[in-house]
Parts: sequence; C-alpha cells; structure tokens
Amino acid sequence: MRRRRLGRGGAWVGELAFGAAGIGNLLTPVSDQEAAEALAVAWESGIRSFDTAPHYGLGLSERRLGAALRDRPRADYSVSTKVGRLLEPVAEVAGDDLANGFAVPATHRRVWDFSADGVRRSLESSLERLGLDHVDTVYLHDPDDHTEQALTEAYPALERLRGEGLVKAVGIGMNQTAVPARFVRETDIDVVLLAGRYSLIDPSGLADLLPEAHRRGTSVIVGGVFNSGLLAAPSPGITYDYAPVPEELLRQAMRLQEVCERHGLPLRAAAARFPLGHPAVTAVLIGLRSAQQVRDAVEQFRRPVPDALWHELRTAGLLGPDVPVPGEADGCAPGAHGGSLRSP
Repeated sequence: MRRRRLGRGGAWVGELAFGAAGIGNLLTPVSDQEAAEALAVAWESGIRSFDTAPHYGLGLSERRLGAALRDRPRADYSVSTKVGRLLEPVAEVAGDDLANGFAVPATHRRVWDFSADGVRRSLESSLERLGLDHVDTVYLHDPDDHTEQALTEAYPALERLRGEGLVKAVGIGMNQTAVPARFVRETDIDVVLLAGRYSLIDPSGLADLLPEAHRRGTSVIVGGVFNSGLLAAPSPGITYDYAPVPEELLRQAMRLQEVCERHGLPLRAAAARFPLGHPAVTAVLIGLRSAQQVRDAVEQFRRPVPDALWHELRTAGLLGPDVPVPGEADGCAPGAHGGSLRSP
C-alpha cells in the first residue's frame, strides 16, 4: 500500500486504511478472536493505517486495536482516533449499547465534550486503551451540534497538542461537508475524514469540501465508500447510510452494478477506487470486521479499473461529466497534492 502524507505535517496514511468500528461490535457482535484475525490478516496484506474512536463499542475498538499492534514496530503503522465524546462509567450496567449502534454492555455513557480539557482527557484515555504513547492523527468527531465549541475550544487544543508533538496531524471527521469545509477555510487542520459524501452514488463532497481542501492543501480521507452496504451488494432490503434504501437509489445502484459487471468487475471494486480520482483525496477508509472482509477489500482495491468503465458511467449519466476519476491525464492522481512516502 502506498503511503501518503497528510496535509503539510509529518503524519502519513496508507491508500487503503482499516476502519475499526466493526471490531467495536458495530450492530452485531465480533469475538476477540475474530477481531484479532481481521487485524492480523490486514497486517499480512500490507495495511498499515488504522482508524478508531472511543465511540466504537465504548472503547472496545481501541482496546482490540491496541492489543493487535502491541508487538508491531511503532514506526511501521499509523493510528488515528477521535475526540468529542468522553466515556463515563455508569454505576449499574443495565442492558446493551445497541441504541447507539454497538452490541456491547452499556458499561459507560457518552458525554459530548469539545472543551479544551475534554479534548486532552479524551486523548489520554484513548492512549491508555490503545497502549500507546502517541497517536498519529486525532479527529474532532461529529461536532454537528457543537460546531462553535469545536472551532473555538477543541481545535485550538488539538493545535497545541500538535505543537507539543503529542500528535502529528489534526482533523475533523463527519458525514456531512459544510462544517468540514468551514474548518478547512478557517483553521490549519491537516485532514478531513469524510464519511459517505464522496461515493459513486453520492458525490456531494464535490460541491464545497473537496475543491476547498485541494486549494488549501488539506488531505481528505474518504470513508463510507459503500454507503453502509448499498454499493457493496445492491439488493432489496440493503441499507443506505444505515437506513432502508430509497427505491430510486437502489435502481441507480443496480445500474452501476450492471455497468461494472459488463467490464468484469464487482461494483465494490469500482466504489473503493473511485474517490482516489480526486486530487484532494489521499486515502480510502473501509470498515472491516473479519478476515474474509479484509481479504476481499484488499483484493478489490488492488484490481485495475479500466478507463472504459468510467467512460461508460459518464455516458450513461451515472457520473457527472466533471467528476474526476482515477487514471485521468488531467493530474487527478491519488493524493496528487501530497507526495508518496517511501520510508515514513
């Protein structure tokens, strides 16, 4: 996996990164052994970048990731986590955490906190769960309803941590574009983690965030490339952004799949490569929870996508004429504003 620099700082990310929400028991349980096997296969397959958060399984994702990386050379991998939700233990455990999307006992409650003190406390707790003395990148996590505090308190705190060398890169992670675009314009963040808003079926990141990030030299990592399942295997009953898929979007995904099949590719292979056509996009983050999923993701990500496929998608009106695609001769190469790193 090629490594790309994040923004103008010293952090890096592999072009394909491991999203660790799944090993935090997102929606359904994953055993310790299954999580360890998924992470081991990821390492064997060349994946060296891992993204987690306290939110994922009330810290379970961070603990499992830390255990898997404990004996690996620290310079050989990059880890990102997030701040904005503090985990506070409850006096009495009653039920599970599925109301928040995770199949774990409800041992803690989440408390939104984008204060400077909250940022530092959150990171210190994450480092303890991960068993690390530093992480490479820290994101402000979903500050939709806390934008002003995130901008005036949390971001300056992250900037200080970066200045102290405790983190190498700072950014914001959201599933919308307006707030991240504002952070790109008004702050010196290194990276945006954009979930679900730059995919084959929803390229809305082109409207504001991606052009601004490219202009400012801010890296973008794209997650949610399958929009929670629709672009992995479109069929009735599949989800789109973790909700029932609208009929119109299902028809569009089925048309995308038909074009891909004519070119001998699964839709998920084209969906995984598509975001890297934009010059602001540095990497793709795919959520993984099993060894089988890891093997398939790596296989599909590495498959060549013929130029003729992108041409047919445009001709069929499934991609806009101005949407950049991988391999074009106009300079829209993956991470074009950044540089490859041979030995980070």
